[in-house]
Amino acid sequence: MTNSQLFDLLSQGLVDTIWIILGSSFVAYAFGFPLGVLITLTRKDGLYPKPVLSLGLNRVINVFRSIPFYILVVALMPLSRFVVGTSLGIKATIFSLSVGAIPFVARLVESALLEVDQDMIESVITMGASKLQIVIKVLLREALPQLIQGLSITMIMLVGYSAMAGLMGGGGLGDIAIRYGYYRYNYTIMYYALIILIVCVEFIQTTIGWIVRKIDKRN
Repeated sequence: MTNSQLFDLLSQGLVDTIWIILGSSFVAYAFGFPLGVLITLTRKDGLYPKPVLSLGLNRVINVFRSIPFYILVVALMPLSRFVVGTSLGIKATIFSLSVGAIPFVARLVESALLEVDQDMIESVITMGASKLQIVIKVLLREALPQLIQGLSITMIMLVGYSAMAGLMGGGGLGDIAIRYGYYRYNYTIMYYALIILIVCVEFIQTTIGWIVRKIDKRN
């Protein structure tokens, strides 16, 4: 393989990986964020206490989080073919990563919201604020730095999971490292893909870390 071909291969792999990470992050947060908020609000000491609902949601999340990602991807293959029309490639990988990340995102959101000072919430309640105002103007606003930090954790996790999905033809740099590197004993390609993935992780951490520092009132 010439240097030009290697560059084109890795460039396409990077583009595919970026689409996988952005797509799966968007879907995971579209479902995981409201789920995390719902779990927090329906706790027995929450603003909208529904202990039975909260317990049921927590059980479902715990079940999905306990399934190893590799096994989950295999189990989702029939559903992936039904939803996106294929069990291989970028679309299937985004679907599998999204399903696997939804409970993870929900837990991160729940953890961030529970860190908000309860005294602040109680003082706002005594001032006559509605529950909706408390959720939007207190809970979500005060937890914003932690919520954004959770996005960084999620995206970094998805980078690793996308590489694992390469074992099953999931596309992206993971697929290139396995198919062109490991299987063909071309370890140069595998190491190049690994280095690019490390750079992606560092970029995510640095960028989102900078955003968090800018918006965190404690700084």
